[in-house]
Amino acid sequence: MPNNTKFIIDFDSTFTQVEALDVLGEISLKNDPKREEKLQAIKDITDLGMEGSLNFRESLERRLEILEANRSQIALLIEALKEKVSKSFQRNKEFLEEHAPNIIIISNGFKDFITPIVGEYGIKPDNVFANEFIYDESGKIIDFNRENILSKNGGKPETIKNLNLEGDIYVIGDGYTDYEIKASGMANKFYAFTENVARPKVTSKADHIAPSLDEILYVNKMNKKFSYPKSRINVLLLENVHPIGVELMQQEGYNVEVISSALSEDELAEKIKDVSILGIRSKTNVTKKVLENANRLISIGAFCIGTNQIDLDMCTKKGIAVFNAPFSNTRSVVEMAIAEIIFLMRNFHDKTLGMHQGIWDKSATGSYEIRGKKLGIIGYGNIGAQLSVLAENMGMDVYYYDVIEKLALGNATKLDSLDELLAHCDVVSLHVDGRKENKNIIDEKQISKMKKGSYLVNLSRGHVVDIKALKNALESGHLAGAAVDVFPEEPKNNTEPFTSELIGCKNVILTPHIGGSTSEAQVNIARFVPGKIMEYINTGNTYNSVNFPNIQLPFLKDAHRLIHIHQNEPGVLAKINRVLADYEINIVGQYLKTNEKIGYVITDIDKEYSPEVIDAMKEIPGTIRFRVLY
Repeated sequence: MPNNTKFIIDFDSTFTQVEALDVLGEISLKNDPKREEKLQAIKDITDLGMEGSLNFRESLERRLEILEANRSQIALLIEALKEKVSKSFQRNKEFLEEHAPNIIIISNGFKDFITPIVGEYGIKPDNVFANEFIYDESGKIIDFNRENILSKNGGKPETIKNLNLEGDIYVIGDGYTDYEIKASGMANKFYAFTENVARPKVTSKADHIAPSLDEILYVNKMNKKFSYPKSRINVLLLENVHPIGVELMQQEGYNVEVISSALSEDELAEKIKDVSILGIRSKTNVTKKVLENANRLISIGAFCIGTNQIDLDMCTKKGIAVFNAPFSNTRSVVEMAIAEIIFLMRNFHDKTLGMHQGIWDKSATGSYEIRGKKLGIIGYGNIGAQLSVLAENMGMDVYYYDVIEKLALGNATKLDSLDELLAHCDVVSLHVDGRKENKNIIDEKQISKMKKGSYLVNLSRGHVVDIKALKNALESGHLAGAAVDVFPEEPKNNTEPFTSELIGCKNVILTPHIGGSTSEAQVNIARFVPGKIMEYINTGNTYNSVNFPNIQLPFLKDAHRLIHIHQNEPGVLAKINRVLADYEINIVGQYLKTNEKIGYVITDIDKEYSPEVIDAMKEIPGTIRFRVLY
């Protein structure tokens, strides 16, 4: 940043996420019987002033009259505002501290609370220009210093004029009074800051709309905390990702687009071109064709357990890290499995349908307790294992089969073959993953091996059961019932019709892929997946990635972090270190991990180095992707 460039920064809704007098109102009017009415009045007056529809002095007078605040409440206000500093200012604290002499706060707010807040970011009291409260002997705020230029209309341009600043002047703010600085000729550029609030009357006047401080630093090629502004990271979230996931990514400063349904291959191949982060659930297929168009894609988040809908090999080849939520909906799926087993064995489904048709069928025929019955679990992963524990606690005898050696929980019994499990159990519950090898693992031949009068539950993947064979077994009476939550073909959204050969079958529970669709599960997933993606982007951590070598890194401190993703071939680490040695770069820390396809090298280096080293690192043979974290 040139030494003669000055930043003029507004305070309310810019440096902080909120209007300070609104927060003061929440404190001072806490016990007022008309609290809500008065708070809304303060907010309305603030908005009129910020839009330029009400002159500033009148706006200030009217708000202070409603507030009825006192000096003792200012300390509470300061503590509240410290928690409300804008996220991008928090991220760039190091920049603010380093360039504090050239950063000037000019606000129509009050020094009483502004100076302590910005002081924690290195900004000196002499660089804070704002209004001042006037208190009476009891400490009540009775007025403001009416001689202060900033208490008057047009006070911000006049303040800058009196400062006689040299060099370029950039104004960052969200209000009309900030634009007035540029309009008066007192500034070179006006950045409309929209991280917290966007006012059309203000943004229409801006030289540049800035969703964050990162964006401003990026377009001006200034030193910054992150190598790429978060406002330029485009996120596409499909299939009704929970609002918490959307909110977390928006709070991080990303540019987020939400589409409620899945997209077809052609639609996604077109949409993916400018996307940095893709969030999907189970219906969206991220194919080779899609990924060939994904030249900006950094990471994919599967807001579910499975990742078979994603071409992981292609993602790995392109250096795209994939994350899922392997544990977040486990309990929800298990509870549903238990419920469906009980419903099937008591024939509740058909009984309740009959009641809705006016049929009173009070009969115990074909109705059984689950206690003492044999439950066979195919797939003893997170869900299968927890189902094992709950089912056993309810009195069932549990048996399981898995192609991978898994330790039995409780009194569960491991069986050596699928055939043995099918022939032995009263209820069979599927909990396998969606790999291609699992297609129709329960087909006509396997169903014929199940006990006559047994039940089948599938909460795993739609293609693992031959639906026609299942229908035939139900109609013949070989199976007494089934519960199916997943299907080979599923509607892309809630408006498309559902079709299946199982519709109308006796004692068959059909549900629309809702095994993990509980509020608790969706919240857990919505917090977990964005957290992993943001951690990867911010620190390089790949822990819990399904296709990258898993590395858990220490916090980056007083260093720059070089992230090098390359094909797993001999000698790449040596080449990386040779480049660093050629440029006489001191390595603070280095971390390497590989899988069968790629290598992942993290190198923390001293901050002083030639920019040419970046180009040299990218040119190392076998490089898939390279980026720098500051």
